[in-house]
Amino acid sequence: MKMASRALGNACASRAGFGVAPKQSLLGLPPSVKRRKSNGKSAIARTRSPARGTRALPRGADCALTVFVASLVILTQPRAAFAQADPASEPAVLAVAKVLPTVVNINTERVVRRTVRDPFEDFYAQFFGYNRVRPREIRQTLQSLGSGFIIDPAGYIVTNQHVVERAADLKIHVTTNDGKTYNAHYIAGDDKTDLAFIKIDAQTAFPFINLDNISPNLLGQTVIVVGNAVGYGSSISRGVLSAVKRNITVDDVEYKDLVQTDAAINPGNSGGPVIDLSGRLVGISSAKMAFTPQGVPTQGLGFAIPAEVVRDSVNRFKKMAQKRAGLKNEAASVETSASKAERLFGMQLQNLSQELSDALGYARGRGVLITAVEPGSPADEAGIERGMVVYRVSKSDVTTVQQIEALLASVQSGSNVNFTVGVLRSGGQSRELGAVSLTAR
Repeated sequence: MKMASRALGNACASRAGFGVAPKQSLLGLPPSVKRRKSNGKSAIARTRSPARGTRALPRGADCALTVFVASLVILTQPRAAFAQADPASEPAVLAVAKVLPTVVNINTERVVRRTVRDPFEDFYAQFFGYNRVRPREIRQTLQSLGSGFIIDPAGYIVTNQHVVERAADLKIHVTTNDGKTYNAHYIAGDDKTDLAFIKIDAQTAFPFINLDNISPNLLGQTVIVVGNAVGYGSSISRGVLSAVKRNITVDDVEYKDLVQTDAAINPGNSGGPVIDLSGRLVGISSAKMAFTPQGVPTQGLGFAIPAEVVRDSVNRFKKMAQKRAGLKNEAASVETSASKAERLFGMQLQNLSQELSDALGYARGRGVLITAVEPGSPADEAGIERGMVVYRVSKSDVTTVQQIEALLASVQSGSNVNFTVGVLRSGGQSRELGAVSLTAR
């Protein structure tokens, strides 16, 4: 600042004539005298003095005023303008700090059975025509690593379908950024979009990414990939959004309308979020193209599922989850009704679905299956056995456990109830029905 003020002062001193002799023209005339031409003849004219009634600033006063104003500007500049910016205030750092608590590492385990043979046994079978020992069966645990992120405070997570495929037989473990590990269960998935929906089995509130405010996905904007790259949690890579609406084929499966980025996407990043500098979702890391279809190595070709597709899929998955929750509540009511039939008569009941009817060879859409009979109960004493079907209670035909629950609601201990039980085969080929009267215990 002192050097800048000194430079301004020297410049003004030169203009005002302080400490510097006035410059002389080649003719020895003072600077206030100018030469002009009139009718081709040279003439010497003196510059005009200020008009009457006006006062000119003292010599050098204008430069002094300039130096004063410049000094005020320099003094009022914040120190940050002359110092290095604080890394903690960088947009990328702020965006990562905002999103990182929502990112999880997903570890799945699946046990598979494999049959293996000793090569020497194959040799004996080839030359002697028999096997001396049966093939051995071994169990193998397969693990899959990936990433995901929480989209709801209740613990709902979005990830790639290929990370948790066949998850009905999997053990899913989710590790949050603070190092806590939770069990999770699979809700729904879609192979076409390669998206899956899982939920943490915990009653707590989690930080989440809001899907109602997603990135505009502009070409050239900075994007950040967050995830579990090659097993290293909370890994960050940075690049730009290179293209949108890309179609690629991976393992003979075609994916459409993906966004492309040059940010590094490595194994383990699958299912993790791609965000912009505001922390908004750009997409979900999905695939990296290491080679072209012709086998030419590539670099900087990563692809992500757009945030719009993620948002639409999540809305669809949530509806599926609500529907399954309704079915679960219905199953709970079924269990309640079955327990009432068991308490009064010793029978455990189950709805007879079409698939179950076909498997047993029973007529479709008729009756309720008896799955167990308590020894010594009224049903057991009447000769009712497991596998029979209840077709009628009193004078009402029944097809669901809920109907039996309604009919038994007013029954008290000691009351007699008539049941029509037996087996009605498909096609009406055989009828083995009987009417029994049971006394509620």
